[in-house]
Amino acid sequence: MLQVKELSVEVGGRVVLDEASFAVRAGDKAGLVGRNGVGKTSLLKVLAGELPSVHGTVLRRGALGYLPQDPKVTGIDPGRTAIGHILSGRSLDEAIVRLEKLRLAVEERPSPTNVAKFSRAEEAFRDAGGYAAESEARRIAAGVGVQPDRLDLPLRVLSGGERRRIELSRILFAGSDLLLLDEPTNHLDTDAKTWLMKFLASYRGGLLVVSHDLNLLDASITRVLHLDDAGMVEYKGTYSEYRRARKADEQRKTRLATRQQAEIRRLKTLADSMRHQTEKRARIAHALDTRVERLRHEAVDAPKKERRVGFRFPKPPHCGNLVLRVSGLAKGYGGPPVFEDVTFGVEKSERVLVMGLNGAGKTSLLRILAGESEADTGRVRFGTGVSAGYFAQEHEGIEPGVEVLAHMRRSSIEPDQTLRALLGMFGLPGERAFQDAGTLSGGEKTKLALAQLVAGAHNLLLLDEPTNNLDPPSRDAIARALSAWPGSMVIVTHDRDFVQALEPDRVVMMPDGTVDFWSADYLDLVSLA
Repeated sequence: MLQVKELSVEVGGRVVLDEASFAVRAGDKAGLVGRNGVGKTSLLKVLAGELPSVHGTVLRRGALGYLPQDPKVTGIDPGRTAIGHILSGRSLDEAIVRLEKLRLAVEERPSPTNVAKFSRAEEAFRDAGGYAAESEARRIAAGVGVQPDRLDLPLRVLSGGERRRIELSRILFAGSDLLLLDEPTNHLDTDAKTWLMKFLASYRGGLLVVSHDLNLLDASITRVLHLDDAGMVEYKGTYSEYRRARKADEQRKTRLATRQQAEIRRLKTLADSMRHQTEKRARIAHALDTRVERLRHEAVDAPKKERRVGFRFPKPPHCGNLVLRVSGLAKGYGGPPVFEDVTFGVEKSERVLVMGLNGAGKTSLLRILAGESEADTGRVRFGTGVSAGYFAQEHEGIEPGVEVLAHMRRSSIEPDQTLRALLGMFGLPGERAFQDAGTLSGGEKTKLALAQLVAGAHNLLLLDEPTNNLDPPSRDAIARALSAWPGSMVIVTHDRDFVQALEPDRVVMMPDGTVDFWSADYLDLVSLA
C-alpha cells in the first residue's frame, strides 16, 4: 500500500524527518505519534502527495483516502449537498446526475438510441452498487455523528466541524486501499468516536493515523511510528504497549549513556595525568585520547526529559460587572433558523459553557459574539471596558504566507522581543517566529492562536474548541492556565477533562438557548454535545 525509502521532510527550513524508511501494508494499522511541532502533519502531507519531500521516495499502490486536519470546501460546487459530497467518494454523484439526464431524455424522446444509453448507464450504476450507495453513505455519516437532516443541506452552510465529519464520511465511503488520517476524532462525540474505532479496527486496507486520542490509538492500531528530533523509531503493539516499551528504551539508554560518559571521564582523567610525564606515558596518553574520541563518537545521547509545559495568561484589564448581554439572537442560512430567541448574560469572572448537539449553532453563536458574523435578529451588547478575544476552531485568522511574528504584531503593540518571548512560552521559540504560519501543524496553529489571545490583553475570551490538535501535556497546561485566569469566558468544547478543570458557572443549551447553573450532571453530556 505504502513504501517509504530514505525520506527527508523539511518545514520552514527545518528538517523534521531525516532519511526514514518504513512501509504500511494491507491490514497494517500504524499510529504516527510525537509532540506538537515535530512534523507529523507535514509528513502525512508528503505521503499524500500534497507537499514535496527534500529527499527520498514515496510509493503508493491502490486508492488513497487522505483526511487533512483542515479539509477545505473551496473549489467545490457551492450548491453541492453534504450527501452528494459523500457519494462523490465513488464518483456516484456524477453517475446519478448523468442517469437522471438520460431518463429525462427517454421521457422526451423514447428513441432506441436514448433507451439503449439509459439502459447501459442504469446497468453500470446498479453494478457499482449505486442503488444501495445512498443508504450506505447515510449510515456512515450517522456513524460519525452527522444529523440526518443536515445531509441534504449545501456544504457551505454547515459548520467547520460538520464539514470535517462529512469529509471523513466521504473518505470512509470511498473504500480506499490506504487511509492517511490526521486527527480524525476532532469534533466527534463519544458515540462517533466509538463507531470510528470499530470501523478502523475492522478495516482491511493500510492505515496511518495521527491522533492525540489515546483511546483511538489503543483500540485501532497495531504499531506505532514515533517521530522526534528528525528521527523515527518503530514499536509494535498498541499505544499503551508503545509507552511501556519506550519507557524501557529510555531507561536502558539512560543507563548506557551514564556508563559511557563515566568511562570517557575516567580515560580522560587518566590521560591527563600521564600527558606531561615520561615519553612512554605520553604515548599512552595519546592512545587514550584516541580511544576517548572514538567513545565520544559512538556514545548514545541520553533521552531528553519530557519538558513540563506551562502557559500563563496575564491578569485581565479592569471592566464593569456586566461583561456581555445577548438578547433574542436568531440565525439561519436560507432555510429554517439554526437557533432563535437566544438570550443570556455574562458577568465579570463568569465562565459560561455553550452546549448542544453538532449543528445546534454553537460555533455560529460564538462567531456572532466575536463580530465575525451577523445575527438575523437580536442584539449583542458588551459592558464597559470589555475587550473580547476570539479563538476560532478552524483558525480562520491564521493566514498562509504571513510570518508567525507578524500575526502576533496584529494582536499587540508590545515590542518584538516581548512577543517572541511569548511565542517561546507557547512552544514556538527562536526562528519559528519567522516561519510561514501556513506551514504550522494544527497543534502549533492552536498555540499561535492562544498566544495571540494572551498578547491581546483581553478580559473576555470566546473559545471554540481551544484544545483541538494539542498533545496531552499542552492540553493539560492550557486547562491549568485558564482555570487560574480570573477573566470571563464563553466556551464551546467537547473536551470533558478541559471542562472539569475550568468548572463553568453556567450552561447555555443550544439551539433553544436554555440557561442553567452548572452541575456535575452535565459533565457526562459534554463529550456527547
